[in-house]
Amino acid sequence: MAYLILGLVLFLGVHCLSIVSPDGRDRLVQRFGEGPFKGVYSLVSLAGFVLIIWGYGLSREAPVMLYAMPGGFRHLAALLMLPVFVLLFAAYLPGRIQRAAKHPMLLAVKLWALAHLLAQSVTGGSLADVLLFGGFLAWAVADRISLKRRAAAGGLRAVPALPASRANDFIAIVGGIAVYLAFVFWLHAAWFGIRPFG
Repeated sequence: MAYLILGLVLFLGVHCLSIVSPDGRDRLVQRFGEGPFKGVYSLVSLAGFVLIIWGYGLSREAPVMLYAMPGGFRHLAALLMLPVFVLLFAAYLPGRIQRAAKHPMLLAVKLWALAHLLAQSVTGGSLADVLLFGGFLAWAVADRISLKRRAAAGGLRAVPALPASRANDFIAIVGGIAVYLAFVFWLHAAWFGIRPFG
């Protein structure tokens, strides 16, 4: 469990920099330079991500069970997961979906985390599940609130993006559904050892 917690602290910690200090990133870039900042940020994120995967895998060997959900909740989880990959595509493909969601990546993380907290009818909800999925859900909610505040204060940087188009929405929908189906029927079981529908 310690590796999972350390991984979450590292990964979510660096991703909380702008939440805790809206101008903290800019000050660090100014002090150390864009390249070194991005290098350290990426290394800490990668280390945290690896520790999360390793720690979560270890925690499944001797889980501390906290709750169980009714069997039907796995279907609700599957429904919540359907837009997740579409939103992930839309985060990088400007169009109506991106405009409507405002921050599609954060919405995708919230839906993914909530779906996995509800899907514990398959294996039962453990402490590791609550830490992992609950941690990402809390981070996504906090980051969304922070983004609203920074936007209201005029503190958001413009990020270069592709031109918006209907084709981007089409790609996001088709690509997202294709990846969703790949996870449902193959990848989730192959990578995580759990079949979403048993």
